[in-house]
Amino acid sequence: MDALLADVLTGLGVVDGGAVELTGDPRPHVLRSPLDVSGCAVASVAACLTAAAELAHVRTGRRPEVALDTGHVAAAVLGEALLRDPNGQAIAGFAPLSRLWPAADGWVRTHANYPWHRAALLDAFGLPDRGDAETPLAEAIAALPALEVERRAYDAGGLAVAARTASEWCRSDGGGAVADVPLVTFDEPGARVPLGAAPGALPASGLRVLDLTRVIAGPVGTRMLAALGADVLRVDPPHRPELPLHAVDGVIGKASTALEATEDSGQRLLHALADQADVLVTGYRPGALRALGLEPEQVAERHPGTVVVTLSAWGTSGPWATRRGFDSLVQVASGIGWATSADGDRPGALPCQLLDHATGYLVAAGALAALAERARTGRIRHVRLSLARTARWLLDQGLHDDVADGRRWDPDGYRIPLGGGWTGIAPPGRLDGARSGGRTCRLATPEPSPPGPDRTGLHPHPPACHPTIG
Repeated sequence: MDALLADVLTGLGVVDGGAVELTGDPRPHVLRSPLDVSGCAVASVAACLTAAAELAHVRTGRRPEVALDTGHVAAAVLGEALLRDPNGQAIAGFAPLSRLWPAADGWVRTHANYPWHRAALLDAFGLPDRGDAETPLAEAIAALPALEVERRAYDAGGLAVAARTASEWCRSDGGGAVADVPLVTFDEPGARVPLGAAPGALPASGLRVLDLTRVIAGPVGTRMLAALGADVLRVDPPHRPELPLHAVDGVIGKASTALEATEDSGQRLLHALADQADVLVTGYRPGALRALGLEPEQVAERHPGTVVVTLSAWGTSGPWATRRGFDSLVQVASGIGWATSADGDRPGALPCQLLDHATGYLVAAGALAALAERARTGRIRHVRLSLARTARWLLDQGLHDDVADGRRWDPDGYRIPLGGGWTGIAPPGRLDGARSGGRTCRLATPEPSPPGPDRTGLHPHPPACHPTIG
């Protein structure tokens, strides 16, 4: 674990981050896997907290002590599965057409949670979008080679990937594009701008984050930034409503709003928000925000003080860069599916959506490291991460004995109220826990205020409560 964390911190440029006090089972049973899921989960969260401590040190001259409970990390990376509605019920994470299917020569994984992705997937095979679509789709996929299913789906705007081994993925155009890319990549557009906000009680106090992300990875990262004190505003397009699960899980600790950025007035407001933001986090395909003027080089020119964090599924170069993608698809395409197969006949899966969660904490870590650099030198950095590169990081750790300590693990010890009867998992970790009488991030602060006067024109959705590390 020490070596794994040290490598991540070196990549972040945090060379003297201090020690992390780890407690709990080093391999929680709930994260049991032949791959080092526990190690990468803990390392990503620890890297985020260490980067937060570094930012606090730069801003205040004092570095807080970092402590992390591995059981809490396990609960956090299962966070969306552990979210509970006011009736105590879990929310379904996958739609019926989001699953593995046997193809003529292998296996295919599809993703059709959003209605527009479902419609595109069915259209790729000439099928009507009806409630009984599962059987006709299974028959269509079974009649074709896996790579042909993949091609047809993406050509139609849908999402499907053929199951590959790790070596097959490395030899492919998609795998080759991330082979030599750092886990967290930093580019420097060239501007030098001081960090204007005064330091506060938490490492990111007083800093503003504009969140243009969806589903899990980006929202995990921005939620952690909120827990570390940042003021986070999530903006969604009104014509693409979020799924019920992520409509709650994605806004915890944040203010949120819908904004039509394709209209001139909406685009002006979005740029006004970007101009106020210390960090802009985007989770759209590379190039998708160019028409809005929000690609990294455009932000560097128009908003020179804003750190941009770019999150993508497949990386920012190569023929896969413009493809849509989700954790479950990257697992199957990258070789993780076959590496976790129980019998070698059907691809397996990780015990959690680790690529989303680990990348999410690294999103926060990269943003914090870039903010520390801005505070130290005035340099602005563009941060790039991808689920595919995180998959490579996990696979690079090799196979492990599929064993774990059987000690009892109870996620309810990490649960907090989120308002309206909802409950979820608190952000993991402690900063200066011993000095503050044991107060941990499981304590929540009051709900955040809606957007202030300088955000006039937005129509905020009610935010969930604001769980904070303290």
